[in-house]
Amino acid sequence: MAQETDINIQETFEAATPQNQQGIRAHNQAVILAAAEEEFVLQGFGGATMQSIADRAKLPKANIHYYFKNKKNLYQMVLHSIIQEWNDGLVTMTVDSDPKVVIEKFVRTKLHQAFANPNRHKLFALEVIGGAPHLNNFMSTTMKEWAIDKAKVMKVWYEQGKIGIADPLQLLILIWATTQRYAEFETEIVGLMEKSDYDQQDETRAADFLVPFILRGCGLE
Repeated sequence: MAQETDINIQETFEAATPQNQQGIRAHNQAVILAAAEEEFVLQGFGGATMQSIADRAKLPKANIHYYFKNKKNLYQMVLHSIIQEWNDGLVTMTVDSDPKVVIEKFVRTKLHQAFANPNRHKLFALEVIGGAPHLNNFMSTTMKEWAIDKAKVMKVWYEQGKIGIADPLQLLILIWATTQRYAEFETEIVGLMEKSDYDQQDETRAADFLVPFILRGCGLE
């Protein structure tokens, strides 16, 4: 029965118009990536299997292989989708930007990403803790270049007397640490707040505390 389902799905895809094929592919890949993301968070790369991902996606395993040739390829695509979302949400900043506006927007954006998609931060953290074997190139190129570029802008702000932070890399690390922890250590934090899950007000509470705290540290009241 499962084999017949696989054939029917593949035949339906191949019989569709190119425009419909694009929509079907995007939908199926999104379903698979979401299931894989959750499975990798729960089981780790070593513990997750293509079958367990297929079961979570409620699809035959053959359909997973139709879009992703193996587990490593699927895992790398999950990581890529996470990084792409973060890069798309990063705030644009130049030496002429208002530091207060930029830093506040950056903190709020990072917090929203953490509360909206905590599993993505957890998976990224697990990968880094494990030595980032699948992210070595990203860490040494894209991420490093991004951090250096932002630090250079903040250094100019400091030299112009716009902010009171002489070491901008430490500021970036602080923002990452304080915002992403809400996702990576969700169980710990909700337990400390004596609740089982975050509610709609928790992101606002975190932002209303962190934003003025960080701005004050930057000399931006």
